Amino acid sequence: MAKQLKRRCIIYVTGILVYSSFVAATMQYTISDRYKFMMFLFSYLLVGFGAFEAFSEGLTQRKLPTDYLMIILATVGAFGVARYMEAVLVMALFELGMIFEAISTDRAKRSIAEMIDIRPAYAVRKIKGKETQVDPGELKMNHIIVIKPGERIPVDAVITSGKTTIDTKALTGEALPRAAGKGDRIYSGCINLSSVIEARVSKVYKESTVSRIMDMVEAAQNNKGDSETFITRFSKIYTPLMFICALVVMIVPPMTFSYGNWDMWIYRGLIFMVAACPCGLVLSVPVAFLGGIASAARQGIIVKGGNYLEELAKADTFVFDKTGTLTEGVFKVEKVKAMGMTEEELLCMVAHVESYSNHPIAQSLVQAYEGELDKTKVRGMRETPGCGISALYDGKRVHIGNLKMMEKKKVFVDEVKVQGTVVYIGLDSWYAGYIVIQDSIKEDTKDILSVLKDKYKAVLVMLTGDTTESAMEVAEELEMDYAYTNLMPEDKLEQLEEFIFLQDGTERLVCVGDGINDAPVLARADVGIAMGSLGSAAAIEAADIVLMEDELPRIVDALHIAKETLRVVSQNISFALFVKALVLLLAIIGYFGMWEAILAEVAVMFVAILNATWVVKYAA
Repeated sequence: MAKQLKRRCIIYVTGILVYSSFVAATMQYTISDRYKFMMFLFSYLLVGFGAFEAFSEGLTQRKLPTDYLMIILATVGAFGVARYMEAVLVMALFELGMIFEAISTDRAKRSIAEMIDIRPAYAVRKIKGKETQVDPGELKMNHIIVIKPGERIPVDAVITSGKTTIDTKALTGEALPRAAGKGDRIYSGCINLSSVIEARVSKVYKESTVSRIMDMVEAAQNNKGDSETFITRFSKIYTPLMFICALVVMIVPPMTFSYGNWDMWIYRGLIFMVAACPCGLVLSVPVAFLGGIASAARQGIIVKGGNYLEELAKADTFVFDKTGTLTEGVFKVEKVKAMGMTEEELLCMVAHVESYSNHPIAQSLVQAYEGELDKTKVRGMRETPGCGISALYDGKRVHIGNLKMMEKKKVFVDEVKVQGTVVYIGLDSWYAGYIVIQDSIKEDTKDILSVLKDKYKAVLVMLTGDTTESAMEVAEELEMDYAYTNLMPEDKLEQLEEFIFLQDGTERLVCVGDGINDAPVLARADVGIAMGSLGSAAAIEAADIVLMEDELPRIVDALHIAKETLRVVSQNISFALFVKALVLLLAIIGYFGMWEAILAEVAVMFVAILNATWVVKYAA
């Protein structure tokens, strides 16, 4: 619990004890009205300390805390009509509800942080054979670190020595440990289970997976959904309107049909003001979205804001990248065709150049070459998203990529039409050959797409930079509604704009991708979903939702959570408005006292918070 909240609770409890002793004193002794006023004013200031502090902070930030304003005005008015004891009781009940809401919110945020805050406390760096414990933030690229069994991995790295099993549950939600050995990537926040390993730092601490996740979670709690924003705007109009209505209740009846009964109608007007307090309505929405974000975090899904849950729940079009999203992204070289050199020489040259790229296709080309790599032979590497890579190899300019890459570099090639992805190689300006690579569809892809189409009536679209031959084969097997191939990043964005243009105000478009070339469309879509484990940093930063495990079923999990969250939001708003209308009516006709009105308001807050806990516990 935060220090400020603890202090608020201590002052509140003190105020309740003081108030109780004053009530007992007035019941036992005859005390003048002047001393009663002073006694209960003191207890009122103690009990309402948190409310006054929050109100003043709002004014300092040039915001009018409407929920606090009405309760303060009503209770001050109660003091004005000598209802001292009742005024303090109303403030005490109101503050109790606000404290309970603050504690619940604090616990929810801490729960999210505990689920996600998997930052390691230290790292062990190996320097000239000696192990030294350092702060993870001190590690730099290519430093060698040692991770022992039971220790958290401090930064993203590549194993250089040893074999082990890695517990990725805290990061991805996956319960089964994963085997890892030399050459495998490991991610910060995961736990080394079985053996000592050494690894080379691939990302500094600030850029590592665990650090990025915490930044996203902190930002997520500040992003508001449309419903939450609407309720906030609504309360700014609602509060002055209710204040005017309360004045009407106080003034009109004693001047017309109940002539002269000022005390009764002023008191009823104050009751009306307490009953009209919008805090239950205002708080019912954000607590539900906070529950949704917490529930998603339990599933290894990072949602960057409640607004994205709301948008996702309305989604009707899902746009997918192909490689690494619908398919495994694990490529195997099927064929090597060389021209003017041997196949071994061609593969050697390609492996050296591609060793500087993190793209899955590049990694497959490197793995296909069984010889030793001498990276000193490669200089001036340039990677073009959606096209390929160029570099100097032994003093000669090598171009590796698709047909568009060859056209840009003015290397004349004959298009190869086969199943799979064709990688063309140019050496200076002449054609050196091609390599055919094949990828496989993920095991659960077809089932998940069927669920999206059958249960959620989604339109399925594939946008890819792959050739028509390889992409259409995948699209037909997965029964995609639309498939567009040979697309550059700007082409993907243009195609996406067309789909968005065709939507009406109730429809939303979701884009799912993992590569740097997907970043523009992820940012432009109503909801961008990045495959976080293997996804590029650019894609993760551009996305609104990040799946820490590269599993498509997580999309359905996120969709379930989003719809459940919106259901709770709708229930909370409906319940709050119903209770509000009922209490206001009863307050006007005299069936509700001031403390009963605020008790109903506190009940609305309690019900909203309890309802939101169902979202937090929800497991897709």
